[in-house]
Amino acid sequence: MPRRGEFEAVADPGEPQEPISVEAPRIGRRVAVAAYREGTTERVLDPGAYACSTLVAQLADEWVDYTALTRPHYSTVSGYQIAVKSLAEWADKHAEAPQDLSLDGDGVAVVKLILDWCRKLPSGYKAGSARPSEIASQVRSLMQLRAERPGTAVAEPVLGLLAGPPWMRVGMGNELDEFSRKEKKALIRAAWADVREMDVRLERGRKLLARATGHPEVHGWQDPANLLWALAEGAMSGPEIRKLLPSPALWSKDLSDLAAMRGPVRAANARHQLIISLANLLYPRRRELHAFRVLLTAATGASPEEITGLTEDDAEFTAGGVMLRMTKLRARRVRTRTFRSAQDVSFPDRGTLNVAEIVTRMLAVTERARQDYDADPAPLFLQVAVSAAGEVSLSKFHHTGPEGSIRKWVGQHGLKISEPINIRRMRKSVKVEKAIAYRGVVSDIADDHTVQTYRGHYAHGTTLHVISGATVNRAQERWLKRALEGPVVLDEKSSDELKTSPALQALGLTSEQAEEIRTGELDMGVTSCRDPYASPFNKAGELCAVAPLRCLECRNAFILPSNLPQLLLFADHLTGLRKRLSPPHFHTLWGQSEANLKAVLGERTPTEIDKARRQIETQGLRLQLPLSAYTEFDR
Repeated sequence: MPRRGEFEAVADPGEPQEPISVEAPRIGRRVAVAAYREGTTERVLDPGAYACSTLVAQLADEWVDYTALTRPHYSTVSGYQIAVKSLAEWADKHAEAPQDLSLDGDGVAVVKLILDWCRKLPSGYKAGSARPSEIASQVRSLMQLRAERPGTAVAEPVLGLLAGPPWMRVGMGNELDEFSRKEKKALIRAAWADVREMDVRLERGRKLLARATGHPEVHGWQDPANLLWALAEGAMSGPEIRKLLPSPALWSKDLSDLAAMRGPVRAANARHQLIISLANLLYPRRRELHAFRVLLTAATGASPEEITGLTEDDAEFTAGGVMLRMTKLRARRVRTRTFRSAQDVSFPDRGTLNVAEIVTRMLAVTERARQDYDADPAPLFLQVAVSAAGEVSLSKFHHTGPEGSIRKWVGQHGLKISEPINIRRMRKSVKVEKAIAYRGVVSDIADDHTVQTYRGHYAHGTTLHVISGATVNRAQERWLKRALEGPVVLDEKSSDELKTSPALQALGLTSEQAEEIRTGELDMGVTSCRDPYASPFNKAGELCAVAPLRCLECRNAFILPSNLPQLLLFADHLTGLRKRLSPPHFHTLWGQSEANLKAVLGERTPTEIDKARRQIETQGLRLQLPLSAYTEFDR
């Protein structure tokens, strides 16, 4: 037994607590599943392939969880993978002990490594590229996700780095400029040439289907119509037709000519070319989808992603045109736009832009493709592909890769287009035309995105020149209008002619107004006025509240020879104000009045001015101004 004093106090255990479950660290490769076209694809990160395996594993775990939670597109998943690899390769090469790097360790080495990596990262890209900042931002996002995960330890230096400013400024490259008018016309002509060529080919396919007699095994393999019928009706697949076709040496002339539709035929690839030709008689080619993409972008001014994202339910024809519902993925915005057509247009060889006609053509040529595609609603932009085994498949149009690039389409037509060859330049061409039409009013031009986005991505080059020119013109017109809409100056002879009808009609006066002006009943102090209750500075029907201070800027003012003394006194008043006010302040308040006053006094002879000065002295005339005119500027 323990002796007295040998007992130790035992803390009260209280309520039993559940043991904290610690998730076992993952091992092996990390696999992220991403959406790709109509299915999915996997991207793999193997921490074991790097010396800094602990750091890579921590970032890869967040990468996998983020992908599983948000289900982003393949390009986003791949971008995060590339970012982690970039940091890992840098760490393996430059860290003193890459195997010790970890987000939950000391943290100082990781912070120093990341800062050095960010400083050197832009050197691997062209000047102005935004890709380095994007890579750094993706690594930071993964680290932030780990820091916000409950029960996960992150070193204090790393938390401080995450709480600080962005690691890298976003690069600013040269913005795309619009196509020239000549280039735009050439692209539209080439697009319509493709559409007309497609119409001829698909019409040939429809005629072949109309004269088909049935299954090739029963009605013969030498008739292309039977082969096309079997493929169109699903009676035989492409690989089956390819396998059962007779030797190319035994083909009929019709079969040989059909196989040669895409080019010279060799015995080794004759069967494959025949399957491709059969598919092209049923569905549009990718090249023709580029043509519709160019035409709709030029006709609507919408972004390329809005055009290629259209489905058959997004087009609704109205009495005056067509209504399109377009989705902008980057802005997460769906908008409906109506494009009106004055009349039905049958396009001649030159080709014009009419949204309703273009959409009608596209719905007609993709009808079979939309019927055979397993989706509701079916996309308008569906492309056909024939595999090496002869399998014919339909998929959504994708503009990525060399086959989907518009550069290849331009090259196939032999067009001479300035670099860079990018479909977004067609959209910017439409923006420039809109800037010209709306005379540079940004709030009206930027109707499908924010004004800030417009200024950052569109208001440059020709567009900037148009906007600047329109702004300058508006300012000039405004000041010219104010200068021209000043008072009407009458001499002695003109004052006497106020009684005549031609003079009254020219000045827009009634006989009563003319008589009141002549007799001085409408004298406002410095000038006379045709109607004190129709002042441009007040609401209609209210007595002018700015007379006589603004009479020299008013279109209602009439200056008679009898007003000369008061005009001279007003000139003296302005001289005193010029001495008291700063030049910018004086010019803002009184610059126009002074300019008009100088013009009026300049038309008076020295004799008239001397006579008016003597009249001021002998009669003791003073300038009749309201009290506020003095107190306002003497404070």
